[in-house]
Amino acid sequence: MNMYSFKGAVLGLGLAVFAAGSAAADMLADIKASGEMTFGTEMHYAPFDLLVNGQYEGLCKDLMDEVTKDLGVTPKYNDLPWTSVLPGLEAGKFQMVNAPVTITAERMERYSFTLPIADASVGLIKRTGDDRITKPEDIAGLVVGSQKGSAQLEQLKVFGEGVGGIDVREYSSVDEAYADLAAGRLDAVAGSFPLLGYAASKRPEIFETVTPVFGEKKYFAWVAVKSEETESMIAAVNEILLKMQDDGRMAKLHEKWLGTAVELPREMPAVK
Repeated sequence: MNMYSFKGAVLGLGLAVFAAGSAAADMLADIKASGEMTFGTEMHYAPFDLLVNGQYEGLCKDLMDEVTKDLGVTPKYNDLPWTSVLPGLEAGKFQMVNAPVTITAERMERYSFTLPIADASVGLIKRTGDDRITKPEDIAGLVVGSQKGSAQLEQLKVFGEGVGGIDVREYSSVDEAYADLAAGRLDAVAGSFPLLGYAASKRPEIFETVTPVFGEKKYFAWVAVKSEETESMIAAVNEILLKMQDDGRMAKLHEKWLGTAVELPREMPAVK
């Protein structure tokens, strides 16, 4: 082989490797090639994610089932404690988190968000008949629980400072917080209002919500690792979410799981 042929062969090999690397860097292409899309979630966050007789159900599952059907791939869902979900995403254990993740400025620096899938404004739930709490400000000086690592917990802490102090307790799961509220070890639980409303509707003899909501307007969305590799995947999911808003599937599933259809932004909302 002469020198020119050798250089040509090396160049051709380099281009082939580069092309292969570029293809591998497109997560959407990988998903379609494999026919499978992998997700991480916490299946103990009703009505978004829950286990019923060992079967995964909820708003997020129903929404993502529609998305993957439109993509022509099969979803694979992994159940993890919430504190392990985002670290698992960063470790590459799955391609997207389909748990409802609150959109915050801090998280947007680390993750790529889809368009919103639901409202995430923070509210309160109390024991039914507890007349001490009729509005959010009434929790001043009381014991209030919220889920560890959640945006709602951070808003609760800020709100507590504004009303003169709250004894905040952090829980690994919202179900544990509900159990302590029912047992009288907490005076209230703070979380996303749709989540609390669902819990109160299922056990009205034990829980009732407190209105109005407080803090900044927030939304839930799904997330992926922030990289060029995930850009086409996020864009494809967003296209389907908008299609679902237009054809009524989004409203139908919101009514099924949240009791009412919620109007959602058609572009990424501004966050502080």
